[in-house]
Amino acid sequence: MFNHVMIGSNDIERSKRFYDAVLGTLGVGEPIRNEAPTGHLRLFYRHADGVLCVTEPINGEPATVANGFTLGLKCSSPETVRAFHDTAIAHGGRSIEDPPGLRQSSMGALCLAYVRDPDGHKLCAIHRP
Repeated sequence: MFNHVMIGSNDIERSKRFYDAVLGTLGVGEPIRNEAPTGHLRLFYRHADGVLCVTEPINGEPATVANGFTLGLKCSSPETVRAFHDTAIAHGGRSIEDPPGLRQSSMGALCLAYVRDPDGHKLCAIHRP
């Protein structure tokens, strides 16, 4: 359904270090580095059929967090969920909500971990057993 998700960054190099590390736990390689016609830098992380873009806002205003937005990232195992979480914390993210682990939901059992990236964007690592 989705082609790409684009999120803003106030420090593109800090974001690159963070996303290189955490997306690396999911098997995502180096991003394509791109300069917009406005001169703003963008990082395009490609994986399977989707793209995550991290960008300096082209309007010149600070990047802000979308209230109610969560970027859910599919993991291949509960161990990958834990690795994602721990890597995020080690690279400037912060753990939020409940500790990583199994949760019961209306969709059945899910292994989840929630973090915020260094700019405050909410990420969810998720594995459906």
